[in-house]
Amino acid sequence: MKKAILRGLIGFPIGVTIGYSITIVISLIFAEGYYSPAVPSMIEMCGSEINAVLIQFLLCGLMGFIFAAGSVVWESEKLSLLAQTAINFVIVTGTMLPVAYICHWMEHSIAGLLQYVAIFAIIYVTIWITQYISYKIRIRKINKKIESK
Repeated sequence: MKKAILRGLIGFPIGVTIGYSITIVISLIFAEGYYSPAVPSMIEMCGSEINAVLIQFLLCGLMGFIFAAGSVVWESEKLSLLAQTAINFVIVTGTMLPVAYICHWMEHSIAGLLQYVAIFAIIYVTIWITQYISYKIRIRKINKKIESK
């Protein structure tokens, strides 16, 4: 638990940094030379730009905290890789969906929800497979070094 909280504390500013890096990239692509710190519909819902920015700041930090804290599941030797993956997926999805909904990063409809979940799952699986292959390659190299000694 202590390790999860410490990681979470490190994850908070990382979440904020990633969140605002995304707003900069999206502004560069879509905002025609202007900076858009939050989705216009979120600003409208919050009553002002500063309220929307504050809420988004806190939610991005919370997301970073939970993602980082949830990473301790990968270190559990009691759980299978499938169980670790399922638990981590539930943690990150259970965090990401409400944040995306509140911040208006997804359309507020069943179709928008399904589309967002599908995109999120594809990204999650892609990252998982990439990491899995990377670790397999590292393990093979380590085993070859051990065998050659």
